Order: sequence, then C-alpha cells, then structure tokens
Amino acid sequence: MERGPSPEVVAEDARWALADLATRDLTSLTDAEIEEHAVATAELLRLAEAAHVSAMARLDASGAWAPSGARSAAHHIAWKGHLPIQRAKALQRCGRQLRELPAAADALAAGRITVDHVRLLAHAHRAAPEAFAADEERLVELAATHLFSQLETVVRYWVHRHEPDLAEADASSQLDARRVDCSTTFEGTVVIDALLDPVTGAIVARELARLEQELFEADWAEARKRVGPSATATDLTRTPKQRRADALRLMAERSAAKPAGATEPRVLLQVLAGTASVERMCELSNGTVVTPGQLVPLLRWADVERIVFDGPSKVIDVVVRRRLFTGATRTAVLARDRGCTHPSCDEPLDRCQVDHVSPWSRGGLTTQDNGEAKCRFHNLEKADRPPQPAA
Repeated sequence: MERGPSPEVVAEDARWALADLATRDLTSLTDAEIEEHAVATAELLRLAEAAHVSAMARLDASGAWAPSGARSAAHHIAWKGHLPIQRAKALQRCGRQLRELPAAADALAAGRITVDHVRLLAHAHRAAPEAFAADEERLVELAATHLFSQLETVVRYWVHRHEPDLAEADASSQLDARRVDCSTTFEGTVVIDALLDPVTGAIVARELARLEQELFEADWAEARKRVGPSATATDLTRTPKQRRADALRLMAERSAAKPAGATEPRVLLQVLAGTASVERMCELSNGTVVTPGQLVPLLRWADVERIVFDGPSKVIDVVVRRRLFTGATRTAVLARDRGCTHPSCDEPLDRCQVDHVSPWSRGGLTTQDNGEAKCRFHNLEKADRPPQPAA
C-alpha cells in the first residue's frame, strides 16, 4: 500500500497554512466574511485537537514517551508541547476513552465534536455500557448539533433513566461533600470558600443574583442622577463582584434581623410529566437536573408545581387574552422552552422573560403558542427588529 506524506511533512504544511491564517489582515473583510472565517477557524481547531488526541493515544499505547524519563505520555506532551498538565491529561484520557466509543471517535476525527463532548459521552458509557452501545450514534448526533449545556442535560437524564441507583448515589455523594470554609487573613479580610449540593447551591445563587440585580438597579439610578442620561457601565460605583459581596452581606443582615417564628419561604419546584419522553424529568428553575431522591426530602418545605405535556412540545394551557404573560400561561411557555430560545443562548428559565412572538400591539394573543422565552439580552434585541405580522 502506498504511504502518504510523512507526519513531519504534513505537520509542516499545516504550520504554514495556520500561520497564514493567524497573520492574515482581516480588516478588509465584510461582516459575513468575518463570521465565516471565525466559524471555519473553529472547525480547524477541532480538527487539530482530534489529530492531537489520535497522536496522544498512539504515544500512550506505544510507550514511546518512556525513554524521556517522563512519568506518562501526558507529562511528556505537557513538557514538549508546552501544555498545562491538566489539559495534557484530559487529552490522554480522551484517547483511552475513545477505544470504547467508535461513533464518538469518528465524530471527533471529523471535527464534529470536541474532547469535552467525549468526556460527557464517556460518563454515560461508564454508567451503562450496554445501553450506551445502542444509543451512542444518537447521543453523538446530539453532541454535534446542540449546545454543550443541552448535551449535559441530556446525559444527566440518560443516566437517570438507565442507572437510577447510580444517579441517586452520585446525588447523595454531592450532598455529603457539601462544605463552607470561612477564614480570616492576617490583614483581617475574610475568605469564604464553599461547595454546595445542587439544590442548596441553586437556592443560594438565585437569592444572591436577585439581590445583586437590586443593587445594580440602584447603582444605575445613582449614576444617571450623577452623570445624566449619557451614563454608561463605567460610571457605576461598584463592580459586579463588589455588588455580589454586598449582596452576601445583605443576606446575612436580613437573616440576623429575621423575627423568631417568621414564616419560612417555600421554594417552588417544577415536575414535568405527561409523555414518555419527559416522564422522569425533574429540574430546578435554573435548569439543574435533580433526581427523585433529591426531590422527596424537599416536599415538607417546597411547593411542587406539576406541569403536564400534551405531546412532546405542547403544554396543556388555557387560552386567556391579556397583555402580560402571567400564571399558568407563563409557566407553560417557560416549561416548554426550558430557557432562552435563541439558538446561541443557554440562559436557564429563571433568568428569562416571556414575550409575544407576534406583538400584542399588532393583535398577537397572549397564548402559549404565541409566547416564547428569551433572556433579557435577546428580548431587548428582538424589540429592535421589525415586528412580525400577527398570526
């Protein structure tokens, strides 16, 4: 069989091509050409990463790294290739995982998925190897066509379905691993380091974000009063990190001032049901997938809202003509869309607004079919576009 060019020749040709791309003057390109160039170079990056994984896998299996005195193939490449050791280890681990994932290996070699996708797919394979073999091609296709955060959700649900005991054990381990460290430095500042289980973390993060938003709005109002309508983010007196620190203090102050015997707030949990595809769905409003075992202990202090599907993408809903999306109609839209509907966005539903597809001002109805979830950014972006005709 005729051999192709040597690896050295191929690598040298690739170096010249990539060097040309890196030094090319892009200022004369149109917006469409810039976008095309950015997408094309991202594909080149995936292909280069796939080639690197393949080379790492062969280096690892052959033992050719051993004469260098390095501890492993990953240490050898981290040394010779000037990579962080953790990244080199991830590449070595990916090469080993691909031995059991033929469809994922083909997709990686074609530049359709990345090393991070392989990590998620390998997690599913470890949980249930036989079931994964039957579903691998479908999961790989999802990896190649969906946002990474969406694949994470799919894999969590897949593991919950095929290995519920393992999912519950992982959830229990997360709860057992919870911790908060609070220490004082020599100068008197306080360092807080925390690791929280998904439910506790979602509760804390949501309240922290809510208070930080209140402080942001106060800062913005103060800046406009001081500078005028031309105020920008640079005129705000606090950074986002400073506002979160002040929000944490505010949480503590309100807790200290809370009267004895006050009614505890009840967390709202949503449980989706109605079709086979969602019969085990259980998520917090920030999109975090939880297990039934994580849900049951919360029932004594949480309100559970059951949302019933009529088909895979239709929530049973009462048509009401009103200006704003509220109550069951708003909940139905958020539950159906599971977050911002812009294809580039993965903002969870608790950070989204619900608005009309066909504007109310042009006769659009306030119904589930005419509603869509958008994050604040994409909802404001939509407002700048020409209105669509009413359906």
